[in-house]
Parts: sequence; C-alpha cells; structure tokens
Amino acid sequence: MKALVFLLQQPDIEKKMQEAPDKSYEIGVVIGAFLPFLVLVGIAFAIYHYRRKKNS
Repeated sequence: MKALVFLLQQPDIEKKMQEAPDKSYEIGVVIGAFLPFLVLVGIAFAIYHYRRKKNS
C-alpha cells in the first residue's frame, strides 16, 4: 500500500522544469529524477554478476 502511495506522490518533472529559476536547477531536477533508477539498475547488475560468478 505504501508503494502505491509513493508512486502517486512522484513530482511532476515538467512542472518543476518550467518553474526553475535557472539552468542549474533544471540539471539538478533531471539528475534527481534519474539517479534512483540508475542506482537500482546498478544494484540489479551487481546482484546478477555476483550470482552468475557464483554459479560458474
């Protein structure tokens, strides 16, 4: 249930980009939006690599 609430509370990136005071804030918004995804991909790859190495 908490995951559903979390997904519904995701910030609107387009709105933040339009209200950004300058370009550096926009860059921060983009990095903040993609960083959690990249961290999860990195963790998944590390687990995959560890399990593959363990089975070989």
